[in-house]
Amino acid sequence: MGRRRSKKRTHVGAHNGSSNAVPANTSASRAPKTMVIRIGAGEIGPSVSQLVKDVRSIMEPGTASRLKERRSNRLRDYTAMAGPLGVSHLLLFSRSNTGTTNLRLALTPRGPTLHFRIDQYSLCKDIRKAMRHPKGGGKEYLTAPLLVMNNFTSPPPLDGSTSAVPRHLESLATTIFQSLFPPISPQTTPLSSIRRVLLLNRELPKSAASSLPPIEDGSYTINLRHYAITTKRTGLSRSIRRLNAADVLTDSKAKRGLPNLGKLDDVADYLLDPSGAGTGFTSGSESEVETDAEVEVMETNARKVMSRKQLEASRNGDVKMPPRERPRVERRAVKLVELGPRIKMRMTKVEEGVCDGKVMWHEFLSKSNEEVRAMEEIWEGRRTEKELRRNVQKENVERKRSEKRVQGRPEDEEEIDGVEDDWDDEGLQGDEDQLDGVGGTEVFMG
Repeated sequence: MGRRRSKKRTHVGAHNGSSNAVPANTSASRAPKTMVIRIGAGEIGPSVSQLVKDVRSIMEPGTASRLKERRSNRLRDYTAMAGPLGVSHLLLFSRSNTGTTNLRLALTPRGPTLHFRIDQYSLCKDIRKAMRHPKGGGKEYLTAPLLVMNNFTSPPPLDGSTSAVPRHLESLATTIFQSLFPPISPQTTPLSSIRRVLLLNRELPKSAASSLPPIEDGSYTINLRHYAITTKRTGLSRSIRRLNAADVLTDSKAKRGLPNLGKLDDVADYLLDPSGAGTGFTSGSESEVETDAEVEVMETNARKVMSRKQLEASRNGDVKMPPRERPRVERRAVKLVELGPRIKMRMTKVEEGVCDGKVMWHEFLSKSNEEVRAMEEIWEGRRTEKELRRNVQKENVERKRSEKRVQGRPEDEEEIDGVEDDWDDEGLQGDEDQLDGVGGTEVFMG
């Protein structure tokens, strides 16, 4: 006879509960993890689907790169699994009925949520086609990118008026974007692990950027760029660089990398001949780059690892160890190669919860103080009602537990039903129409 099913979702203390869960999301305990989700997998189109894949490559390695969505999936499905899987951020891509592509950036489990309208975007394949020497996929995606943010805090307007975007919302957006990637410590982070750069540049409103009268007011537009970091040694001619590059190649590739010196009498003719087809010191600018693009790094020299017998002999003084060489400093030229994608997005709304809460700011709508107080009373009533439901749920759980202890039955043998779920039944299609600039019911202008 089969075992009776035990409902484990509606009561506290299930066997698959908090014992197997991942600890709370803290920057000190572990790195953040993200889920990049496309809403309506068969309805958003192939371009947005490819954009979702490109954004997942940006968030590597702390993201679910092979996530498969279904049409039946709802928002509660992803938020319910965010805790056990340790997911700290949700990036929801959707498309409205008018064809507008939207992005929602939510922090789990309690929000807030930033709503963006994507005005323009270019895929990674479009970036590679436009480049003469595109950067191929390698070890760049093994570590998180370096986040560079610009103009996220706007200067005060010159005319003395208040900014359309409140200061606390600017700091909130800065904090949310900074929490997408693990923090970098200059003392402990190795320089070789930083292989990519994610640039977020906010376009300041014209009223704050110049002394002219404001033309576009209240906009919060962000441009996203994704680059790979490449370096090479400076101060060396092209001929010497070719010899160094051929030295590190394998035997099969070294023949193709080595220059042909068969027609020369001496290697000095190859290094110093100014007519050597651009291989010698033809000009002083050949080995020079812009000073701003040069950095000084410690030279990475491989050292031989000593065995246990050699270590013991060196400690006893039987073998005299050579003095350790001081690491040398070399100058390298830094160059950024764009990987893609490019995104230009405009923030339209900020909510308190995970895609369902009080609207803290809206770009297109505003309310008076009386309307704000009325909406505050409505939300206070909702919070009180939710707290009452939680108390009733706890009382039902304790009552059924006491009944089972009196009857002598184990807890997992009885079904516990009739307890109201705290989740709402709204799906993922709720806010796409609102992001077109006419939606939203409650707005608080800070």
